[in-house]
Amino acid sequence: QVQLVESGGGLVQPGGSLRLSCAASGSFESVNTMRWYRQAPGKQRELVASVLRDYTNYADSVKGRFTISRDNAKNTAYLQMNSLKPEDTAVYYCNADIRLAEGHVYTTYWGQGTQVTVSS
Repeated sequence: QVQLVESGGGLVQPGGSLRLSCAASGSFESVNTMRWYRQAPGKQRELVASVLRDYTNYADSVKGRFTISRDNAKNTAYLQMNSLKPEDTAVYYCNADIRLAEGHVYTTYWGQGTQVTVSS
């Protein structure tokens, strides 16, 4: 069974930094695009950043502050968040397109989410 497990959330002061991790585990053949989403209370879930091989994309609201990366050997994605603002407060979810075996289609999996709170 495939699982995505996030870690690294917590409480941080404005201007601070956090690094989130998302590790894919289980039996699968390959991981394609990996993404980070977030959902603040009362708001829709939004795409924060994505990474496919060396290609990355970011929401305008986090450009220049957040960096997404991945370690393919560990099937893990990271989100380095710097210069955090109160409006970054949300539950952050990892999402990845995973193929269970050669010849299968890629299926999107979600992690359980990790809380990030930016407050003084």
